[in-house]
Amino acid sequence: MKAPYSLKAVAAALALGTGILTISLVLAPAEAAGPEAKPTAAASIERGRYIAKVAGCNDCHTPGYAMTGGQVPEKNWLVGDGLGWQGPWGTTYPANLRLVLSGMTEDEWVRTAKNLRTRPPMPWFALRDMSEADLRAFHRYVRSLGAAGEPAPAYVPPGSPAHGPVVTFPAPPAPEKTASR
Repeated sequence: MKAPYSLKAVAAALALGTGILTISLVLAPAEAAGPEAKPTAAASIERGRYIAKVAGCNDCHTPGYAMTGGQVPEKNWLVGDGLGWQGPWGTTYPANLRLVLSGMTEDEWVRTAKNLRTRPPMPWFALRDMSEADLRAFHRYVRSLGAAGEPAPAYVPPGSPAHGPVVTFPAPPAPEKTASR
């Protein structure tokens, strides 16, 4: 009785399967490999770049990024912005993350990010929910860009004039009153 598969076909299938398995292990994220796995420096920096893009960091912290559909050269990313965000809390300005993180160690950044509570529109609660690995990757990415730019304008309290243009947020809706019986 003849075998349904030739030895060459079986060897080719095994080689292909081994190749696919090897590629999937090499390309798998570090988190999938377990907490003891350390990503390479280049992979960590690339992960930080990805986070900066998909987490919306550039939308506020990079001048013109949102308005141009992300068409700002990477060398200009995360330098803060003079466009203020104004609401009942006053006026806030997106920090120059390249200057801020250039003065922090990774550990300091992780502690800061995990305990941060800021004024709107910064989604500090989303930053606090990031994994430690992602925060470290973001720090490495921003540090890889190098310090650049000037500090953002300082916070302006409610009722004081803003420095330059602002995006104005309406006051939050009043709580609904419940009908008494």
